Amino acid sequence: MNTINYPNLMKNYSIENINSIVKGTIVGQTTYSITAPEQLELAKETEISFIGNKKYEKLWQNSKACAAIVNEDISIEPGENKVFIKVKNADLAMSLVLEMFAPAPPQFAFETHPTAVIDISAKIGAGTRIGANVYIGPNVIVGENVTIYPNATILDECTIGKNTIIWSGVVVRERCHVGNFCILHPNCTIGADGFGFRPCPERGLVKIPQIGNVILGNNVEIGANSSVDRGKFSSTILGDGCKIDNLVQIGHNSILGKYCIMAGNSGLAGSVTLGNGVIIGGSASIKDHLTLGDGVTIGAGSGVAADVPAGKTMIGYPAVEARTALKQWAILKRMATQ
Repeated sequence: MNTINYPNLMKNYSIENINSIVKGTIVGQTTYSITAPEQLELAKETEISFIGNKKYEKLWQNSKACAAIVNEDISIEPGENKVFIKVKNADLAMSLVLEMFAPAPPQFAFETHPTAVIDISAKIGAGTRIGANVYIGPNVIVGENVTIYPNATILDECTIGKNTIIWSGVVVRERCHVGNFCILHPNCTIGADGFGFRPCPERGLVKIPQIGNVILGNNVEIGANSSVDRGKFSSTILGDGCKIDNLVQIGHNSILGKYCIMAGNSGLAGSVTLGNGVIIGGSASIKDHLTLGDGVTIGAGSGVAADVPAGKTMIGYPAVEARTALKQWAILKRMATQ
């Protein structure tokens, strides 16, 4: 019988330990060691918080936290037996602190669980861990140090890059390719059929075969219950570093440049092209066959029905340039009060 030895989850750091990681400037003094990070309102005396925006400075007075990561331009003092660590960017520094306190990931009792089903033709890289009830189909290639949690499915002729993490319930459909250092969160689907139907007098709605695939670049993250549909002819492509939230729909043959962000409940219809660094807010929707240039931002809940040039910020339904939308809303507000 295999047993698992879990590490001690209690962690404890001095302010100096933490500052050695975030490389800031310590202001003030405290007798406490840090046992956990926590938000300002909930923090206990032995916990560290952060102030990433001046509007939250007012919460520090009533916070019990003994320490906070703060921006260099903070306008308040830490107070008695409390410490600030001043940094250039409190949000980025706090991410390093969270890494310090992060608990260990779920443990594997077996490198490959005996209930996993792996086709004889599949190639599995060194250091890869495969959980219970995983299915890996014919001619799949899995790179080194991949982690596949229980009940994931990887179908025929897929490739999975090194150091990728595939959480439970993920389905990677046939002939799709996932890059290195990717994270696929629970129950997301890579390579489902695109939504293609045409009316036919004799047969009603005729399904259009979707014979393409999906290609994910390196360092791509797909949120829980999101879907990236396979191309009708060729590939749906997500460039390196794209970050996709939960419950996002990416339609067939869409192409995303590098470092695009899509927030929850947003969606791309088929054959949408995004440039590099595009940001799409929650619940926004993009019409099919549109192009959004580099650095475009789409506000939450917006509906985009035309191409958007690089660098523009669009809001509203239908979406218009932000400055125009704000003027329109101001006029409507004045009319409503007359």
